[in-house]
Amino acid sequence: MKATKPKNRTRQNIILLILVLILVIAPFIVASNGAFGGSDDQGTEQIKKNDPSYKVWAHPLWTPPSGEIESLLFTVQGSFGTGVICYFLGNAHGKKKEQERAKRASDEQTTIQGQ
Repeated sequence: MKATKPKNRTRQNIILLILVLILVIAPFIVASNGAFGGSDDQGTEQIKKNDPSYKVWAHPLWTPPSGEIESLLFTVQGSFGTGVICYFLGNAHGKKKEQERAKRASDEQTTIQGQ
């Protein structure tokens, strides 16, 4: 039975990888001629359309010197958030495995004492 587990896990990983690739590539195929813009640009455009006299009342504390640095900071922020989420998911997974291991050890101890 243990020999089939790695095969199933490998198959599951391949399926998940294919799904991720589809999710990454699909937007480029669906919107092949579309320009990708940020939500800030779309929000500003919508506000100007609805209320041309609107004046911005909040300004950023610091503006990055270039678009590349802005993209870098956005990527670092996303990576940090992903790291935090993965840490907590991994921690929860590890705790669950440890509880299962402790339960098995307890069951084995009970079985040994019962004999």
